[in-house]
Amino acid sequence: MSVRVGIIGVGVMGSDHTRILATQVPGATIQAIYDADSARAKSIADETGAGKVFTDAVALIQDAAVDAVLVASPDQTHKDLTLAAIAAGKPVLCEKPLAPTPAECLEVLAAETKAGRRLVQIGYMRRFDPSYVEMKASLASGRLGGALMFHCIHRNVAAPSWFDSRMAVSNSAVHEFDIARWMLDAELVGITVFRPKPAKGSSPGAPVYLVLESAAGQLVTIEVFNDATYGYDVRGELVCEKGTVALRAPLRTETNAELIQRTAYPADWRPRFADAYRLQALAWINSIVRGGTVGASAWDGYAANAVADAGLLSLAEGRRAQITLADQPALYR
Repeated sequence: MSVRVGIIGVGVMGSDHTRILATQVPGATIQAIYDADSARAKSIADETGAGKVFTDAVALIQDAAVDAVLVASPDQTHKDLTLAAIAAGKPVLCEKPLAPTPAECLEVLAAETKAGRRLVQIGYMRRFDPSYVEMKASLASGRLGGALMFHCIHRNVAAPSWFDSRMAVSNSAVHEFDIARWMLDAELVGITVFRPKPAKGSSPGAPVYLVLESAAGQLVTIEVFNDATYGYDVRGELVCEKGTVALRAPLRTETNAELIQRTAYPADWRPRFADAYRLQALAWINSIVRGGTVGASAWDGYAANAVADAGLLSLAEGRRAQITLADQPALYR
């Protein structure tokens, strides 16, 4: 069976998703593409063999020749397009965030619950990254005892001029919020956001340091530094009762010259998580063919958004903020 995929949005992430599905995922066919920039949509369609370029995103979703939809358009469009996919009864892989606010996320949950089956997967691709998967397997084995702390570091080369500490919490740290919930198999219940004193909160890429508590009593620490200059760098260490396990970034080469041994950092997240994106796409297509669900659900998208919302409150008021979630619908238990 070939799953005919419609792509909405072919900017940086959408074009990458399209190429991965077209060249690395057996069983996927790029059927249709929509982008606000019609020339860009046609270019990616020609490159990947898409059958049709649409001028209306909802029309793409409703087209009978489209079996599933991938949403990689601007953040503010995600909720309405995901709701349209649910209404059409079509599986949808939606890039984060699910919606701009927790309340809007709950609208999606209500629609999916009414539909009676899970159709939404959120693009938290770290759940498919081999290093995180191995870390979770080590914890599940019981060899290390229970988890006590999870330390996370998230650094970028440079932030755009409009990127401030609020964006570090709501746009960058959400990946850590999701992976911490998944790794510890527990909801996060409290968050405190700190800033180093020399860092101006309004400056692009100003670092933030977050301390979170889980419902099971574990602590999670997250450093986000979007202007670290030296490279894209994601680290993690799980501290358990009987030992620790740390992530290892995939390194393909090391150079020895001029009395120095060197390894390189990527310029952005895509090389670091190339395997994760491929495995996410493969799992999504396989879940459609075989039935069942994989990856982060709409509930997970809502929960990460709710943690970010509390983090913004902590950042603004300089205090610990409680993370409060709605009752979880039975569909997601």
